[in-house]
Amino acid sequence: MPSGYPAAPGRGAYARRVSEQRAVAAVEASGIDYEITRHGPVASLAEAAASRGVEPREIVKTLVVRRADDDVVLVLVPGDRTFSWPKLRAVLGTSRLSMPDAAGALAATGYERGTITPFGSTTPWPVVVDASVTGRISLGAGAHGVAMTVDAADVVRVLDAQVADISDDA
Repeated sequence: MPSGYPAAPGRGAYARRVSEQRAVAAVEASGIDYEITRHGPVASLAEAAASRGVEPREIVKTLVVRRADDDVVLVLVPGDRTFSWPKLRAVLGTSRLSMPDAAGALAATGYERGTITPFGSTTPWPVVVDASVTGRISLGAGAHGVAMTVDAADVVRVLDAQVADISDDA
């Protein structure tokens, strides 16, 4: 793990390496083309994009959204946009949604915040992808400073993701 990133409590280098391996194995098993990029600590979206060799709009956040204590959905939104609670509630047909704390996100996916990817989650949660996510995108890859670049259409197809307008300009 690059210096500058604090280790999560109880999560040593071995656990982080296993998380990255799980993410890479899952994207490999999907059969889609991907590229892994490694970079050091970043302080902004622009810096992350430059480190990954992509535009800021191509960095896609994977957010864990809780519908109930034991039911989450993974939401993919471009880094330069924010997801809209009202739009997401309408798409999911529910009036109550929340985001778990860091421990809850880790428990739901097996990934630390900042590393979450829809590939290789310890539980295969449903995925909702914002309609603006198209073309080449860069997702987390299970460890800090590690990203995977993939085609958005491939992600939607292999994860059987729902595509909907769920974001607003940042």
